[in-house]
Parts: sequence; structure tokens; C-alpha cells
Amino acid sequence: MRRLRRAEPAAVSDTAEVDAATLRSRRRFARRQWRRRFLAWKWVIVLLLVIVLLCVAIWAAYFSRWLQVKGADIEGDHAMATPTLVEKFADVPVGDPLITADLAGVRLRILANLPVVKSVDVSREWPDRILIKITERKPVAVVSIGGRLRALDDTGAVFWHYAKAPAGLPRVTSSAGTDSEALSEAAKVAAALPADLARRVDHVAVATVDDISLSLRDGRTVVWGGAADSTTKAKVLVAVLKSNPDAGKYDVSVPGQPVVSPGR
Repeated sequence: MRRLRRAEPAAVSDTAEVDAATLRSRRRFARRQWRRRFLAWKWVIVLLLVIVLLCVAIWAAYFSRWLQVKGADIEGDHAMATPTLVEKFADVPVGDPLITADLAGVRLRILANLPVVKSVDVSREWPDRILIKITERKPVAVVSIGGRLRALDDTGAVFWHYAKAPAGLPRVTSSAGTDSEALSEAAKVAAALPADLARRVDHVAVATVDDISLSLRDGRTVVWGGAADSTTKAKVLVAVLKSNPDAGKYDVSVPGQPVVSPGR
């Protein structure tokens, strides 16, 4: 009877090591395969997420109530252009998507209906408001047009009306043939007058762009000429008024060579 021979220990050990190496190799292969599949699907998943987020953003911006215009906030000068007036003429498109709100239209409506507004900036104020920043015109003189007293700013723009001329604002008078350019030059002269001098001026008379004069409240007159160098002319006038208080006429049209005529 043949005896079974025992397996050699070395042979068993070699087989186990081969099996372990094979297992490790299979695991490494499986990991490589998983990484390849993940890299292939990763960009698909990212693309899908981007598409979903984009769709949500479009829906929120154009169709949801969250980002619809609910009103306006008014900032800036409010002396004459009150927030109530601004909001009335702005006609803010309440209920429209904020992203498509016609900001240019809001700006044009304000400028067209409120001459007192010199400039206006309109912007979106997320999530649901429109921000309107107002800059008003500053009156430098009062001009009579059609029997009404109107405010005049430093650009010659007529923008407001008064029942009574405010104290400290000189009047601008003009003849029937005076054009808008001459009126604008007169406004520049009025704007250049320091406050203490402006209070002494009864009115600024303008015939042409180069023929502007001042009539003081005490009856004296000042030949001004054109609006060029008005700041220098104002300083010279203050000096000659102080040094020659009894003169009746002052000519500062050439500020480097002022002329004083005696007698009132």
C-alpha cells in the first residue's frame, strides 16, 4: 500500500504568496478602473450641476417674486425735488424683474419732468429695489420770464419758480432779444459773486454775452463786460467799492485796470 507523501512546506508558502500578489494586483486594477470611471463621470456631474444652477438662477432672476421690483429708494438733494415727487415721475416698474428693469427710462422720466434735477443716477439695489440718487440744481440768480420769477443756475438753466425772490439771490434782467447764451453768461457772473457782494446786488443786466452789468441796491452801477475772469472781477470790485465808497460807477471789465467814475 502506497503512502501519501506530505506536501512540502516551501511549496505551500510559495502558492500563498502567489495568491496574495494576484489579489493585490486585482485590487490595484479595480482601483484604477474605478478612478477612470470617476474621472469620466466627474465632468458629466459637474456639467449637470452647472446646468441646474444656471436654470435656477434664470428662473429666480426672470420669473420668481424674490427678485421683482418692489419700490425705489431716493437719495441725494431733497430741497425741491422731494422723494414723493421723484418717485411719482420716476414711475418705477414695480412687479417687473429687477434684472430687466428699464433704468434708462426711469432716469429720462425724472429729467423730463423735474427741471430742478441737474443729474440723476439710477441703479439696481438687489434683491428688489431701485436706487435713485438725485443732484439738484443750485439757484444763483432769479430771472423774470413771462411775468414769473424763475430760478437760474450757473449753467443758465431755468428750473424753478418763486412767488417772491429769495433774499440774497440777485435778479437777472434781459431785453427781448437776449439769447440763451447771453443768459447763461449772466448766470456765470451771478454764480461768481461772493455771498456778501451778491446781497448788495439788485440785479444783473444782460444785453449780449459781452455786455453784462450790475446794478447795486444803493443805485450804483458796475460795468462787468463778459463772464470771463468773473472771480477776479468780483475780487477787484470788492476792493474798489471799499476804497471808493462814494463813486457812482465802477468798470471792472478789464480787471487789471478798473475805472471808477465819481458821484452817485
